[in-house]
Amino acid sequence: MIVSLLVAMDLKRGIGKDNRLPWHLSDDLKQFKRLTMGHHMILGRKTYESIGKPLPGRTTILLTHRPDFQPDGCLVAHSLEEALSIARERGESEVFIIGGGQVFAQALPLADRIYLTRVHARVEADVYFPSFDETQWIEIERSDYPADSKNQFAFTFQLFEKRQT
Repeated sequence: MIVSLLVAMDLKRGIGKDNRLPWHLSDDLKQFKRLTMGHHMILGRKTYESIGKPLPGRTTILLTHRPDFQPDGCLVAHSLEEALSIARERGESEVFIIGGGQVFAQALPLADRIYLTRVHARVEADVYFPSFDETQWIEIERSDYPADSKNQFAFTFQLFEKRQT
């Protein structure tokens, strides 16, 4: 099973502010939907609460330390390893880890791919994507998007795969 991180970050690695995305990028949201549709997504409780519900057409695996937190329509795991096992046992070919910051930090060493949207802006953020050594990754794909009426900021979408050692 391929373990993929899917993230949008600004020039300072910011990914969120007050439990929300700090921008609106319509083309990035379309890319997110296209990539994750039909797959399992792993996310932390705060990220889930910011979305507010399981996304249609995807299986949500919610990471939480709260033993009584069981939202309708979600699978619940209490560790990243448990979440990955659930996806693997259910026959997933590529699982998407979609946040937040603590989940990304735990998952980065296990990731095979990073789908990264680099937002060409500096926004106010209180959650950040962890630093990673880009020399350990190969850029497979890159697309640039301008700011326009549907995309608040210009951004670059990149797909990285981990180098084989």
